[in-house]
Amino acid sequence: MAATDPLADPAELAAWLGVPADDPKLIGALTAASRRFRGAVGHPVTAVTGDTITLDGNGRAEILLPAAPVTAVTAVTLSGTALAEDTDYTWSADGYLRRAGCLLWPRDLRCLAVTYDHGHAEVPGDIQEAVIDQARSMYRVQPGIQAYTAGSESVTFGATAAIGVTSQWASAVARHRLGTVEDP
Repeated sequence: MAATDPLADPAELAAWLGVPADDPKLIGALTAASRRFRGAVGHPVTAVTGDTITLDGNGRAEILLPAAPVTAVTAVTLSGTALAEDTDYTWSADGYLRRAGCLLWPRDLRCLAVTYDHGHAEVPGDIQEAVIDQARSMYRVQPGIQAYTAGSESVTFGATAAIGVTSQWASAVARHRLGTVEDP
C-alpha cells in the first residue's frame, strides 16, 4: 500500500452510502479523508520500507523519528560514521532512537542519517473507521452549508459536519499521532 492510498476500503464506504465503490465523489471523499488523517497524525500510517532521512541532533539521549510504528532500523550514521545497533544506539517501535552508553546526540544540524522501515502493514481498524466516518461526512455535506431548504423539505447538518471531526476521529488521531504512546 502506498502512502497516498486511501486508509479504508472504498467498498465499505460505498455500502454506507449506497453508491458504487468506484463513484468519483466517493473516491474523492475517501482520498481527502485519508490525506486529512495523515496530516493530523504527521506520518504516512501505511508501511514504508528503506526510508532514509537526515535529522538534526538535539543534544539529548533520544531523537523521535518522523514516522511510526518503526519496524526496523537498518542503518544509522552520525556525521558520516556508521553506528552499530545495541552498541551505539537502540530504537523502539514508538519511533525513539536512543544513544547507547549514556551518550547524547550532538546538537549539530543534519548530522544524523537513518534508514528505517515504518508504518502499518494493515491499517488499524480505528483508523479505517475514523476515515470512513469522515469520508461519509465529506461525501454528504456541501462545504460551508449547515442547513438548506428545498420546497417543503429542510435539512440541517449536525455538529460533526459544522465542526469537522467526531470524537472517534479525535481519539484515533490522538492514538496514532507521533510521540504518543497509549495502550490499546
